[in-house]
Amino acid sequence: MSAYLSGFSLSLSLILAIGSQNAFVLKQGIKKHYVFLVCLLCAFSDALLISLGVAGFGVVVEQFPEIEVFARYGGAVFLIVYALLSFRSAFTETHALDENASVPRSIWKTMAVCLAFTWLNPHVYLDTVVLLGSISTQYEGQQLEFTLGAITASFVFFFSLGYGARLLSPLFQNPKSWKFLEFFVGLTMLTIASSLVLT
Repeated sequence: MSAYLSGFSLSLSLILAIGSQNAFVLKQGIKKHYVFLVCLLCAFSDALLISLGVAGFGVVVEQFPEIEVFARYGGAVFLIVYALLSFRSAFTETHALDENASVPRSIWKTMAVCLAFTWLNPHVYLDTVVLLGSISTQYEGQQLEFTLGAITASFVFFFSLGYGARLLSPLFQNPKSWKFLEFFVGLTMLTIASSLVLT
């Protein structure tokens, strides 16, 4: 059981920090747009990456550093574009959350953006594949329990973030709050993109 709890606590501590993926999940939760799908995609992607890391894929990444370089710059470009879109929305558009209004958005577009935030983020690979993968070697014979604990943490976190965001819905009926969120999301994306390029 200690291996399960170790995997759970370590995984949770790695994804707690606000990042591009978490900001996107939070935003989708507030808007109530495909929340279950977004949470499921994020958690399932984490589960897949954690499993690959424990299975030894972290060694492959260390042997072929160009994989990390490609993910780093590709992710930076994506984050910069999304940041600019968020800034434009914050300064040129007026939003207010209407509980009764249904805002149409392509499910495929939502899935694509969600997957991009996950798979174009090199920090995800470093945290799940390399770090969790390497630490799992300390639990010889208990790696399955460690993996299940780490995966459980991802599911608990993303679904809590996505559905917990609904508690903020009354706040975001005020257009100013929405502008602040758009600006905060844009600033978060731009900061992460800068750190990727400068690292």
